[in-house]
Amino acid sequence: MVLGKSLVVVCTLLALALGVLPAAAAPAERPAPREVPPGLTLSAPPTYAGQDAPVTATLADEAGEPVAGASLRVERRSGDTWAEVAVLTTAEDGTASLPVTLTRRPEDNVLRASWAGDEIHEPQATGPVTLPLRRRNARLRVKGPDEVVDETSVRVAVRWTTGSGDPVVGEVALQRKCNGRWREVEVLTTDERGRAHTRIAPRDDSRWRFRTARQPWLERGRSPVHRVDNVPPGSVVRLGGPDPRRSLPLAPRAQGEGPAASITRVPGKVWRSMKGRTWHRGCPVGRPQLRLLRINYWGYDGYRYRGELVAAASVVGQMAGALRDMYDAGLPIRSMVRADRFGWSSRLKGADDYASMAAGNTSAFNCRQVVGRTGVRSPHSWGRSLDINTWENPYRSSHGLVPNSWWASRSHPRVAWRSSQHRVVSIMRRHGLRWTYGTADSHHFDAVPRSAKRGGHEHDEHAPVLPPECATEVCD
Repeated sequence: MVLGKSLVVVCTLLALALGVLPAAAAPAERPAPREVPPGLTLSAPPTYAGQDAPVTATLADEAGEPVAGASLRVERRSGDTWAEVAVLTTAEDGTASLPVTLTRRPEDNVLRASWAGDEIHEPQATGPVTLPLRRRNARLRVKGPDEVVDETSVRVAVRWTTGSGDPVVGEVALQRKCNGRWREVEVLTTDERGRAHTRIAPRDDSRWRFRTARQPWLERGRSPVHRVDNVPPGSVVRLGGPDPRRSLPLAPRAQGEGPAASITRVPGKVWRSMKGRTWHRGCPVGRPQLRLLRINYWGYDGYRYRGELVAAASVVGQMAGALRDMYDAGLPIRSMVRADRFGWSSRLKGADDYASMAAGNTSAFNCRQVVGRTGVRSPHSWGRSLDINTWENPYRSSHGLVPNSWWASRSHPRVAWRSSQHRVVSIMRRHGLRWTYGTADSHHFDAVPRSAKRGGHEHDEHAPVLPPECATEVCD
C-alpha cells in the first residue's frame, strides 16, 4: 500500500512537471485601494445648463485615508455672498454627494465646502470651485425672401435655439459675403423667443448668414447661407443684334428719386479731364459757356444709373428736360459718360467719337471734326448737339455706316428709331431738339435755344454756320 501511494505521488509530480495536468488556479488579486487626495475636494462631471450636476465631496486625512462620518458644509456663491446649500455626512469611503442645478452663467455655478475638523484632524476647506458646463449645440435659422427689387429693402429674420430647441437670448452677427470674405454688417439681439430681425437693401445679388460666438454653455452657431437675388425695377431691353464692340465699366447707380437732374458749372476736376480731349485751343466755346449735367437714367438691364454729359449752357436745360421725359417714359439709355473719357483722337482732332459710338454712348459736347469729313468742324463743338444710343442708331458717314451696319435697317420701340414718330424723336422735338439728319444720322439731335424763338419760328443767331458740304451731306 505504501509503495502504491508513493507511485501515485511520483506520477502526479512528474505530470505537473511535464505540463500534462493543469496547475492549480492562482489566488485572485485584491483591487488596489482607491487613491484619495489628502484634504477636502469638490468635483463634478461637465453638465448641461439647466440640469443637475452630481457633485461629489471627498475628505481624506494627511495619509490619504478616507475620513468617515464627517459633517461637511457646502455653500453656493450668489453675487458677493455665499449661501448654504446642504450639510453632508461622509460615508466609509470619505465621500458625500448632492445634485446641483447649473445655470448658463459660470459665475453662478461656484461652490465651496468646509469641515470643522475633530480632535485628530485639522479643519479643511476647498476654496471656490467652478462646476464645469457641458456646451450644447447651437442652431441658427434664417428666414427672408429670395429676391429684392433694386433700391428697396426686405426683412430678414433669425431664430437662435439650442440643439434641443430652447430659445437663446443674446447677440447674433449678420454677415454678408463680399469679395470672397464674410464681413459683419450688423449685430442684433434676440428676444426671449430667440428671434431678431432687420432690413437689408443690397444693390446686387448677395449672400447672407448669421453667426454667434462660443459661450461657456453653448457652442458657436452659424446659419445656412441665404441668397438674395437683386432684380431690376424697370423693364429689361431685349435685343437680337450684335453687342457693342467697346465695353464700359458699370455706371454708378442712380442717386435720389426719379431723374434727379443736376446742372452745374464745369468743376475743375472735370475740366482738367476735358482739356486736350473734348476741349483744346481754337474751340468756339470755353468753360464759361459750358455746363455739366448729371441725371439718372434707365439702363438696358432695367436698373437705374447716373450719367453725365457736358453741353452748352444755353441748351443744357432743354437736354435735361428731354432726358427727364425719357426717364419718365421708361425709355432706356445704354450708357452716358462724358466724351473725354474715351481719350484723344488724332484722326478727329478731339475726343474719340469712334470709341464712344462703338460703346453705344450718349454724349453732347466734343470739340472735334466731323466723322468722315476731315477738316470739317462737328456741330458738337458748340455743345448744342446730343447723340443718343449710338450703337442702335448708326450714322451714315462718307466711309460707311458707323458704328455698325446691322441696325441701319432695324428699329426698336424703345431704343432705336427710324421714324420721326418714334417716342424718343417726339420727346426730343417737344424740347426743341431737332432730328436734323433723320435716318442718315439717327442718333444725332440739334438743340435750338428756346430764348431764340422769333415769330413762331426757331432761330439761333449764334448757331454754328455749317460749311457748304453740309448742305447736302450729313455732318455728325
